[in-house]
Formats: sequence, structure tokens, C-alpha cells
Amino acid sequence: MLGSRPWFSRFLRFSPPVPLALSQLPGERRGAAAGKDVRPRARTVYQWHQLEEGMVVMLNYNPDEPKERGYWYDAQIQRKRETRTLREIYARILLGDAGDSLNDCRIAFTTEIYKIEEPGSAEDSGTALESPLKRSNGPECKHCKDHPQKACRMCNCRLCGVKQDPDKQLLCDECDMAFHIYCLDPPLPAIPADEDWYCPECRNDVSEVVLAGEMLKESKKKAKMASASSSSQRDWGKGMACVGRTKQCTIVPSNHHGPVPGVPVGTLWKFRVQVSESGVHRPHVAGIHGRSSEGAYSLVLAGGYEDDVDYGNEFTYTGSGGRDLSGNKRTAEQSCDQKLTNMNRALALNCSGIYRCVRRTGPSVRVELEGRECLSVAKYWPEKGKSGFLVWRYLLKRNDEEPAPWTREGKERIKKLGLTMQYPEGYLEAIAAKEKEKENKEESEAATDSPAKGSRKRKSHTETEKPPPAKTPPKKTKVEAYKLTREQKALIKGDELNKKLWGEAMESLKLGPRFLNKVEEVFLCICCQEVVYQPITTECQHNVCRECLQRSFKAEVYTCPACRSDLGKTYAMSVNKPLQAILSQFFPGYSNGR
Repeated sequence: MLGSRPWFSRFLRFSPPVPLALSQLPGERRGAAAGKDVRPRARTVYQWHQLEEGMVVMLNYNPDEPKERGYWYDAQIQRKRETRTLREIYARILLGDAGDSLNDCRIAFTTEIYKIEEPGSAEDSGTALESPLKRSNGPECKHCKDHPQKACRMCNCRLCGVKQDPDKQLLCDECDMAFHIYCLDPPLPAIPADEDWYCPECRNDVSEVVLAGEMLKESKKKAKMASASSSSQRDWGKGMACVGRTKQCTIVPSNHHGPVPGVPVGTLWKFRVQVSESGVHRPHVAGIHGRSSEGAYSLVLAGGYEDDVDYGNEFTYTGSGGRDLSGNKRTAEQSCDQKLTNMNRALALNCSGIYRCVRRTGPSVRVELEGRECLSVAKYWPEKGKSGFLVWRYLLKRNDEEPAPWTREGKERIKKLGLTMQYPEGYLEAIAAKEKEKENKEESEAATDSPAKGSRKRKSHTETEKPPPAKTPPKKTKVEAYKLTREQKALIKGDELNKKLWGEAMESLKLGPRFLNKVEEVFLCICCQEVVYQPITTECQHNVCRECLQRSFKAEVYTCPACRSDLGKTYAMSVNKPLQAILSQFFPGYSNGR
């Protein structure tokens, strides 16, 4: 609480003392101290060519905002750099006699570096009475720039902003803002005697305090958000729309074109975040994933644009942009023209036709629509959309060898592969527990309303109702086994060092696409927790990436990372080429960027 201290005291307490020159001391004290005990006012400005490394000078620096003006400090020049268009000085700011310092600070005001005068030097040279250069300091308030006539709610009263009556201002102990006692609602007659004081925004309302066993109430901040008063009935995923990823796809890099190994056409996910975790479409919200220099890797066809037209094996897709999504909005009407930049340009680079683009064979793009499939961009063109604004449209045609999931063949394949809806880990258990809790609550409320009637009803129900028939377990669908090519079988047979591990992995062939998950688990590097790249199969039958093992040897650790078996300082790191070849077939592109 402010009390007797003025409103500007919070700024003064951070302000370092400015040493006075000998000529500035009061007359009655001028003879109380010798000239050697008083530091003369710095008045000599160093030129650029005079500055050298190791010099101790006085300069202006702002620790919080290095590019803005701050206070004057003693500093030691650490290095000096000059180019054709730039002059830079880095210094060590000296903070008092305790030896504290700020190292490697970039000095913004290189033309205002002063020489530190020695005690008595100004008096001996006869320059003590000369008028020193006026040094400028930065404004205490960055909003009003310390203008005396300008109202400011940051350095003065938070409610009125008028710079008056500093003795009638209170300082909030939470937000550190000032308030006039007569601007408060209700106004205070005088400064409170309490040690702590909180403004209306920071003070806790007793009626909003959550007691033991009560439900949490919405905070003031959330109550002011647009979502608190939204009339939208759209289900955004019941808390899963913006949840963070719990795992990340490491089988393929983020800039991978084409299918993701282990994710067949027809795979279904409950939430968008699962699609991101699988590596099919990594952005949580954006509809297009790509780079303007490499092309698009994946897109989501969710019907978010009115100009989208779906014909099954081909569809027209509307580019991104042209909408005002401010205010935490997910979607909005078209309000301006789209431009062929960013993601729109990335999707255009995938075009394999000659319409409005250079003839080239573009890479395929993954599309998230009733499962994953690969398409190629046949052409793209600008067009005036239904909203009246220009939009970029793309014609995508299916080029995947696997049957489409909405066809009869695709549905049969989905059934053979045993593809069902995928839920997050623990999601179904949590939903079941929530439903059970809801039923128990309804039963307890019914018993509380009419205990006698409820008890008779339950008794009658118990006496007359027959026990429910035992539920028959659902019939298990036989999953089509994963088929290995002749070349893959030969490579697996040629990897004699991992014969036991391959035997363990081959038992999962009956699981269909999940066989690749088993291979990933078996051949996981214990160091980087990714599929081994350039694998080294040790004598103790463990696999580790060559780079990881080299890093271990560089740290003078000459043992197996998995079992700590001694490998020896002169261990020959020979790459297991058959294993590398088969892993590259199972997970194409996983070695990119490694």
C-alpha cells in the first residue's frame, strides 16, 4: 500500500544515485570533503577510434530493454566490431563494489560513451567550472514519456490517469498499479491503515471462494473471453480440440511426402490430435501442412470452405486465407481475396499439370478424409467464390493403389485389416467412469427425493425382474496378415545377427498393419528412442544407431548402451547393412534429416 510514499516512488527506488560534481555540492558542505573523495562529473566523450578493449568507461544501458535508453553505468569494453554500415560495442556492466556484473551487453548508444574522470583531475585542470554536457536519461514511463500534461493510466491512477494528488494514491500489492482513493467505487475517505491493500481487479470476492467439495467457478479472465458468451452449438471435441500431443511420429520426418508406414487407407481417429500424433497431418488446426519452398505434405478435407466440391475420387479444394479469425475464432466468412502465398503456394507446387504452373511431376499429398489416401494436384486456378472474393481452387485426383474406403472393395479391406475407430489411451475408461458416476448420482437424487417410494420400487424390481442374460462376447474379426515381399523375406533372412529379434517380430504378422508397430518397438535405439539408423549390432545382440554409439565413445564410455557390456576402446563400428535395408523398406523416408 502506498500511504505516505508518492506515486512515483516505485520508479525512484530502482533509480541509481547520480554522483554530483564538486561544483554541484551545497556551499556549506563544500569544504567537508576533499576533492579526491568526490568523483567529478564525466564530461569527456570518447570518439570511436579512441575506444579500445579493456577500457572502463561510463555509458548508458537498459537491462530490460537494451535498445532503449536507461541508466548510466560504469562498464568495461569487451569487444568492438565495425562494418561498413554498423558499429557495435559489447561491454561488461559493473554493478557496485560487490563485484556483480552483466556480461556481453550490446550497447545501443555508442556515441555517448564518457571518460571516467579521476578525483581531483577536473579541479587541477581548471575545468571544474565549465558547463558539462547535459546527459539524457530514458523516460520513467514508456507510455506517456513522462509528459506532465498527458494523462496516463500506467504511471498514475489506473482509473482516471490524471497526474495529481500523489499523496492520495494507493498502490495495489498484487498488480502494482496506483489508484486515487476518491476514484474507487465506493471512494475511500482516507488512506487505509492496513498493511496490505488490493485493487478491485485483484481482490478476491468471498462469494467466489471455492470451499472444500464445491465445483470450481469460472475465473474473471475466462468470463471476459468471447467463448463465455458464444451461442455456437458446435462440438469442438469436448476438451480434446486443443490438447497437446502426448507422442510424436518419428517413423517419418515432418516434411515426408506420400503414405505413412503402418497407416493404411481407412484408418479412423476419434480426435484431430490423434491424426497429428500419427504423422498423417501434423498441424492441430491448420487445414494445409507444407512449406512454400517444398510443397504440401498433407491436408484435411473438413468442409470448412463453402467452395469445396467433393466427387469422391476427385474433388476441388479451396486454399487458405481471406478470413478474419481474430478473437479466438476457428472459422469465419470470407472477407478478402486469397493470395498465392504461404500454404496456397505450397499446395500449388504439388501440381503435376501445366495450368497456371510450370510443368513438373509434383509429389503426392496425403488427404485426411475417412482415412488416409494419397492424391495429386491436377491443376489450380483463381476464381471468384460464392462470397464474392477471389479464392484459389485446386483439383485433386486420387492416385492411391489401395481401394477407396467408401467403395465396396475398400470396406472389405477395412474389415480384413480389422480397422476400427482409434481412441486416445484411457479415453473409453474415462467415459465409462463418467457415465457410471452420472447414473449413481441420479439414483442417489431419486432416493433422496422419495426414499420410501424408491425403496419399494427397488424391492419390487428385485423380486419380479429376472436376471439379465449374460452378454455374449463380440465376435472377433479375423485380421488379414501382413504380407512380406520376396525381397523383404530375403533381407530378413540375411540378417543373421538379429535372428532372434526377427523371430519375435514375425509372430506379429497376424496383426496386419500393426506388425510395423512391433518392428518399430523391437528395433528401437535405446539412446535416441527412434528406429535405429545406420544400426550397429553389438556382440551382445543389441542394436544402436552408429551416431549414438559414436557420441557415447566420444564421452569415453566404451560399453553397450543397453546392457553395459564392455565393447573396448578399439571397437569396430560396422553398420548392419541388411538390417538398414529392410528398415528402409518398412519405413521409407525415416532416415531423412538424421
